[in-house]
Amino acid sequence: MFNIFSKKNKVTDIAWLGIDMHSHILPGIDDGSPDIQTSLQFVKSLNALGFNHLIATPHIFKELYPNTAESISLAKEKLQDTLDKANILIKLEAGAEYMIDQDFTLNEKLCPLDGKHLLVEMSYLTESPGISQTIFDIEIKGFKPVLAHPERYTFYFKDLTRLKRFKEKGCLMQLNLLSVLGYYGKDVKQLADKLLKEKMYDFAGTDLHHDKHLATLTEAVQSGRLYELIGKYEFKNQEVFGCN
Repeated sequence: MFNIFSKKNKVTDIAWLGIDMHSHILPGIDDGSPDIQTSLQFVKSLNALGFNHLIATPHIFKELYPNTAESISLAKEKLQDTLDKANILIKLEAGAEYMIDQDFTLNEKLCPLDGKHLLVEMSYLTESPGISQTIFDIEIKGFKPVLAHPERYTFYFKDLTRLKRFKEKGCLMQLNLLSVLGYYGKDVKQLADKLLKEKMYDFAGTDLHHDKHLATLTEAVQSGRLYELIGKYEFKNQEVFGCN
């Protein structure tokens, strides 16, 4: 009787999150979707899982992906046109994911997620020099910094002091959904679980790059496992990005 009841009440979609604010679904401009056909399939699949609003965030990393506001806008328009022709009704927006390194600058046309929030990342191996100052500079410029997937930075595994300091200074934080599934390894999952317990996350995103990401996410959502793990956490995706 208990098993039947539990099965009937499983949440097997992701409408509870609703908005994906970190993905690499724009065609051919970074290490995500290679072409428009793949982008179309990604959007269809995310929509089928329960997302009604997607904010694409291609990398801006001069060394590998020297994107600009213009290149991102063109790729977004191409995907939007394809979605319109396929009669797929889902809200599509675009920002960017900025690598904080020596090439990062605030003296250019920026790509915030909603006109306000700037998604940033670092190398997974070493903390970016001057990251505290960069976070401060972003705020002075009038944006709200969002640190992408803090659970994936190996240098924070044993010491959360720096992350807590960033949070105190107004830096928001975004969880990769695959992190809590163990996709990136045991250490990443453990840090994600700890940050969730301490209520340090503000947002969650798929960080979708390829089919393997999508397959893992789909299984976790449709089995009800993802909701069981984090479905009751108070992510602010809809509160912040749903009012545009």
